[in-house]
Amino acid sequence: MFGVDRQVYYRRIKGAKNRQNLAQKVVSLVQEIRRVQPRNGTRKLYYSLYDELQSLKVGRDKFFAILSANHLLITPKRTYHTTTMSHHRFRKYPNIIKELNFVRPNQVWVSDITYIGKREKPYYLSLITDAYSK
Repeated sequence: MFGVDRQVYYRRIKGAKNRQNLAQKVVSLVQEIRRVQPRNGTRKLYYSLYDELQSLKVGRDKFFAILSANHLLITPKRTYHTTTMSHHRFRKYPNIIKELNFVRPNQVWVSDITYIGKREKPYYLSLITDAYSK
């Protein structure tokens, strides 16, 4: 009636049920591990469940898709490095340009030092900018 054979129609329904059952098995495996280690990430889960997933014929991408569809992905914590220590023993100079109005170029130049890279091999970028034209 719709231009689809009966065999194709029932095969599609059976395939959807099989995929749903497979996803349920994977979710139950993940929830077992997450009870003990709730912050365990997806990659670590994949490698710890590798043998079970291979027997279920679930690869890495399908595993990620199943966890994503069931809202089981863990958002990583944002890395934050503190590079400025304001409570030191050295003299702190007051901000003398705070109340100043800039009316022309080359009137006031400002500078800043920015931390780039990793802690093992730090790099510092020093910037000098005209406060009027930026």
